[in-house]
Amino acid sequence: MPKQQTLASELEPGQYVMLEGADDWGLGQIQSVTGDRATVNFENMGKRLINLKHATLKVVDPAEAARTCPP
Repeated sequence: MPKQQTLASELEPGQYVMLEGADDWGLGQIQSVTGDRATVNFENMGKRLINLKHATLKVVDPAEAARTCPP
């Protein structure tokens, strides 16, 4: 079964996200979305440009993410 990609049209600045497969990056907040790329500011990795063709961002509730993510 193919991995479901997050569509750029579903993402908006201000949303909180997690990068699939990189929980150690921490919670991220979307800064901007242009085409198939999103600029995200992650807790542990800083600001990163994410190519949505090759990565999956999962929109999360920041309160829920704080309870489930490792410190």
